[in-house]
Amino acid sequence: GIFISYVAMRMKLAHWESLARLSLPIGAVALILPIIFGQNVNGNRNWIPLGPFTLQPSEFAKLALILYCSLQLRKHLERQAKGLQSNAIAMVSVGTIGFLLLILLGRDLGTAIIVAGIVFGMLFISGINLRVLLSISALFSLGGLALAITNPARLRRFSAVIDPFAPEIYKLAGWQPAHSLMSLASGGLFGVGIGASKQKWANLAEAHTDFIFSVIGEELGLLGTLTVVFLFATLIFAIFRVAINTKDLFQKYVVTGIGCWMILQVLVNLMTVVGIIPVIGVTLPFISYGGSSLVANCLAIAFVLNVARREPDFKAARIARKTVK
Repeated sequence: GIFISYVAMRMKLAHWESLARLSLPIGAVALILPIIFGQNVNGNRNWIPLGPFTLQPSEFAKLALILYCSLQLRKHLERQAKGLQSNAIAMVSVGTIGFLLLILLGRDLGTAIIVAGIVFGMLFISGINLRVLLSISALFSLGGLALAITNPARLRRFSAVIDPFAPEIYKLAGWQPAHSLMSLASGGLFGVGIGASKQKWANLAEAHTDFIFSVIGEELGLLGTLTVVFLFATLIFAIFRVAINTKDLFQKYVVTGIGCWMILQVLVNLMTVVGIIPVIGVTLPFISYGGSSLVANCLAIAFVLNVARREPDFKAARIARKTVK
């Protein structure tokens, strides 16, 4: 991840634009491969076995879709500036719907929600009428609800949100959220100490991936969890600060999309851990175990750094620091 970040941070932005023009077919192929060659993990078919490792292409497809939508939205604004008729939703809908269908074929509802949310955020920033966006999001929400209701396993997860400790739910869909709450509750203010978590030993499923925040809460306590939240808030604030200061429309939309990605990924994971929403299998960026997620996140942040280091204020600060030395 660090090596890829180093290379991506120094790539010419023209190369990123060239990559964006190919991002739709690249992303589509990446999502088709798990359907053909993938293996089922916890009911999802979005991993490709590569010897001792597994690759999750949907993580990279998120960035591919952001690049594609950014290019389309820039074209939309350029057409409007020339007095031509243009529809931003229509311009991004083909790629977005295609990606969502391929992700849902792999039964990965969590990633589908993140992807839909990213595009929603990018359209909102582009100035699309809020009523139109809310109408579209309502349709997607109804579709997601229908997928949940028609699947018994997902329906049980909704029941677990209400009371994960209910006898008829606890040993099924309630097990993960119940033990997640136990883990967080037992941490107190300062935690039980690093490595001293009890819930992660066979009780809390996916303790190293989806529910790692619960382990942080148990071992480092409330102060540890608040520190993690503060660090994510700082990172997201910095990302949107770069987006606001960037003049190039393509770069602005890509950085905005990456910011929306981080917000949604963090919020969905945290709300799952504390039992506000059903378990949908979303990792915590940079912390959860998973090579595909880590490399994709590093690649996304590398783009933000690439844009930031070319901004005049950043350049001036860097020159001033060298002069002081």
